[in-house]
Amino acid sequence: MIAIIDYGAGNVQSVYKALKYIGCDCKITRDKNEIINANGAILPGQGSFGDCMRSMIEYDIRDTVLDFIRSGKPFLGICVGLQLLFEGSEESEGTEGIGVFRGKIKRIPNGEGLKIPHMGWNSLSFMNREGIFRDIEDNPYVYFVHSYYLDSPDKSIVTAQTEYGVTIDASVMKDNITATQFHPEKSGDVGLKMLKNFAEMCEE
Repeated sequence: MIAIIDYGAGNVQSVYKALKYIGCDCKITRDKNEIINANGAILPGQGSFGDCMRSMIEYDIRDTVLDFIRSGKPFLGICVGLQLLFEGSEESEGTEGIGVFRGKIKRIPNGEGLKIPHMGWNSLSFMNREGIFRDIEDNPYVYFVHSYYLDSPDKSIVTAQTEYGVTIDASVMKDNITATQFHPEKSGDVGLKMLKNFAEMCEE
């Protein structure tokens, strides 16, 4: 079973529907035991960094996420679910993230012809084709909705990038942790293939 972590600040229904569409056994939950005992876990997120982090603390999810990550089982963060894994964000100064990875999320700079938030389809350039990107075609288009982005100080964890005025680190992977700034569940067949790859990782 894949646990979709519900802390009141994520796009849980769209992730749930996508996983059900590809035949996954999954459950939306905030129960610590259900999350810890799952084969894999997904942390979605939408809204502001600060609001999401406050919701995580309110529902006592932060430590559950850390405990699950320490278990070594596959973990996937999506959108703000990626951002929360870092130390903080320019969006919510003074709010600490989970801090699994070093670095601070930055605001996408205003540029000529660029709309903020960045909303729409962009292609990925891969640095690493393992994990959820296994058997994915070159330069796939995936769906983004965000005003803040990752420029990781540790490029060894970056698995894909995209361009939107700046170079955006669009996904990261280290050990059992994978996270994407884009939304696989909203990225058509390519995104469903990524979720299927993640589900297969949870079965291994």
